[in-house]
Amino acid sequence: MKIALLGTGFGQAHAAVFATRDDVDVIVFGRTPAALERFHDSYGFETTTDLDSLYDDPTIDLIDICVPTALHAEHVLRGLAAGKDVLCELPLALTMTDAGRVAEAAAASDRQVFVDMFDRFSPVNQILFDAARSGTYGRLLELELELRTALRWPGYDLGLDSIALDVMHGDLDIVSRVLGVPNSLSATGTPGAQRGSAAHAILTYPGAVARVSACSLMPDPYGSRGGFRATFTDGVLEHRFGDGQDADSAVIEYTGTGTRSVNADGPDSYTAMIDHVLACLRGEASNEIPPSSVLDTLALTLDIHEAIRQEPR
Repeated sequence: MKIALLGTGFGQAHAAVFATRDDVDVIVFGRTPAALERFHDSYGFETTTDLDSLYDDPTIDLIDICVPTALHAEHVLRGLAAGKDVLCELPLALTMTDAGRVAEAAAASDRQVFVDMFDRFSPVNQILFDAARSGTYGRLLELELELRTALRWPGYDLGLDSIALDVMHGDLDIVSRVLGVPNSLSATGTPGAQRGSAAHAILTYPGAVARVSACSLMPDPYGSRGGFRATFTDGVLEHRFGDGQDADSAVIEYTGTGTRSVNADGPDSYTAMIDHVLACLRGEASNEIPPSSVLDTLALTLDIHEAIRQEPR
């Protein structure tokens, strides 16, 4: 399978997974020769600065879009028009109008479109999803998710104009999958003195509440840390990850009978997501991340994005 990877920023995470496979042939598009040279040196991938040639190339099977978010919808639509399958980095679009156009085009096409909701494939999150669906610990009362990080990505400031879309979006998708569309929400944020920001959102449901927090104000040695805590009527599930900690794949279960570790076996979420995309393209699986499946989460994320950007400072 031949894949055109567009973008050398977040495209690095996709490239690292593709490089471990022997069933794909990757060519990387970028506008900066130095960045493309790093991709070639690191992974051995062919590179190009000629974007049009990739859409016109009949041997390209999949367009993998990792360009800036404002260009996502445009490139998905262009990929479909060129007869390509498409994988789009999250979020799908910056407006619900554009997201709706993409969802409609994908539904009308004989090609497949995937949105990189990689958190859906995390073995840790699968334990949470299964518990909420099966009622193993009773009814879910409270769900808390948090990510705190240093600014590790050159060019990405993660201020209030981007933290909801770039950091909170995946956690909000977890909330949406477990609890659905909230009855109400409130959000607040604060900018860093020079860079970064912190934002918090509270989502209410009949008999339940969710809190999603993100912070990009941490010093570099802190790295990235976070996790979730799900409080049910009959137990609690908790997972923590982070630099400098025991960041294994276990979820800790707390019930009236004691505490135990629940192992979450499987590949990391990015690898599992790409495994899923390629399996779908081989006809071995059904698409679990089509554009239509992300619209509720995107609407929620955009509402929070606007709320924290419009707060008086």
